[in-house]
Amino acid sequence: MLNFDENFYPQSSLRVAVAQATSVSGNIPENVNSSLSMIEYAAQKGADIIVFPEKFLTGYVPEIIMSDYSRYTITENDDRLDPIRNACKVHEICAIIGTPTQSNNNIYISSVVIDKSGVDMLTYHKTHLFSSEKNIFKSDDKLSILNIKGWNIGLGICYDAGFSEHSRALAQSGCHAYIVSSLFSKGTGYLESRIWFPARALDNTIYAVMANHAGKTGVWDACGSSAIWNPFGQLIAEASETESEVIIVDLDPNQLREARNAENMLVDSFDVQHNSEKIETTRMN
Repeated sequence: MLNFDENFYPQSSLRVAVAQATSVSGNIPENVNSSLSMIEYAAQKGADIIVFPEKFLTGYVPEIIMSDYSRYTITENDDRLDPIRNACKVHEICAIIGTPTQSNNNIYISSVVIDKSGVDMLTYHKTHLFSSEKNIFKSDDKLSILNIKGWNIGLGICYDAGFSEHSRALAQSGCHAYIVSSLFSKGTGYLESRIWFPARALDNTIYAVMANHAGKTGVWDACGSSAIWNPFGQLIAEASETESEVIIVDLDPNQLREARNAENMLVDSFDVQHNSEKIETTRMN
């Protein structure tokens, strides 16, 4: 049985910024450049971390990515991310960047995490691929936890959030929040997001954070509405349906305590038995 004593909870709040952004299809330099003002704004508001949407650096345009993998994917220590690394260092903020990546001749949908010193700390690859992604991208069953200011942050990418066992494995490994880079479209996508994220938050008594695209990306008309839910599954901040913007919320350890004292689903759950060797924890300075 899981045990949440006082040592489990962070000692201070964590200020999270969610970048609801519009991507220029296939233009990595332009999308890198547009991220810089959002990073600066979030830092000026005191944010500790900012998260961007799924495949933000290229847009959700698989046909463009397939046309030239070397041009439209990010590799380890890719110098095209240098402006973001510099912005993180200058403004002392951590960034989660959604992008296609290439490693060992495999193409992934990934989140690259850059810490406040401008160093690439980890890359999380999407675990659950949507049916249309499976012919292009490779999945990876290794989960990632980011530790920042005493907060354990479980990373996800869009469709991951539709599988309760994904966030449950992270929560059972000690996560306080679930941060997900996404592309949700109008209609069914919006409905999914409004079911999945409150459920993931309440089921695991953790904060749930979703960063979505704004406007069109490829054939998709994104629904915007990036949002943050508290550990009771209640919506506490939401972006507009159409505009690029940054929303900022303080995650409060006291609300984690309150939720876990009131709701026992996580404590009473069966162990999902996700191999602990497949959960990577990275501590930020």
